[in-house]
Amino acid sequence: MSISTGQLPSVLKAMTENRVTHALCIGVNLPELPGVLALAAEHSNIFASVGVHPDYEETPEPSVDDLLALAARPKVVAIGETGLDYYRLTGDLEWQRQRFRTHIRAARACNKPLVIHTRSAADDTIAIMREERAGEAGGVMHCFTETWDVAQDALDQGFYISFSGIVTFKNARQLKEVARRVPLERMLIETDSPYLAPVPYRGKLNQPAYVRYVAEEIARLRGLPVEKVAAMTSANFFQLFGISGATS
Repeated sequence: MSISTGQLPSVLKAMTENRVTHALCIGVNLPELPGVLALAAEHSNIFASVGVHPDYEETPEPSVDDLLALAARPKVVAIGETGLDYYRLTGDLEWQRQRFRTHIRAARACNKPLVIHTRSAADDTIAIMREERAGEAGGVMHCFTETWDVAQDALDQGFYISFSGIVTFKNARQLKEVARRVPLERMLIETDSPYLAPVPYRGKLNQPAYVRYVAEEIARLRGLPVEKVAAMTSANFFQLFGISGATS
């Protein structure tokens, strides 16, 4: 499922109504990247990342030079989504690990942060991050679902931890505990649209406006005003991706 072009005006309107001022549109493969870059070019408050997601097996493979050229495009603020995912794919996944290394090397070369995905592959993800010195580029562990130990290791490497609508799910007890422990100054919140809509929209099409429900759950877990969570995670977003907080 995805948000169609026809739905975009209502999605942008809902963002405004819910005080979501900026969005990062994530690149997941090279063939679809022109659409991501066009969306960012058309809207002053939307930015882009460039990368090839580990779930895409039969797709053009980027080189470091390819990623560097794409990273130089206007409004590209990050490398990724990249990482490892052993949940959906089986067999020899060395190609996935090599792709991840390529993205880290590109991020270090262009000094832009990484957007890292890991699923059923935490040990290898952390190990490769250390081997390739991912901390020199920095970045975010996107849509985090792992344990506190994994979060702590990523934090030690200078990464932010980002929580999605999953943290609102009743059965996400371990993740809720991680959300209580991650320092607020190292936390991001996200929707991972169009997937993983938070409660009360679980199972429906997700959209950026729903990030408010993630903020509300984090605030509840930590006993903080939602305004503080919103302000801090917004400031973290602007700092990490080098974006001005004022929409031009």
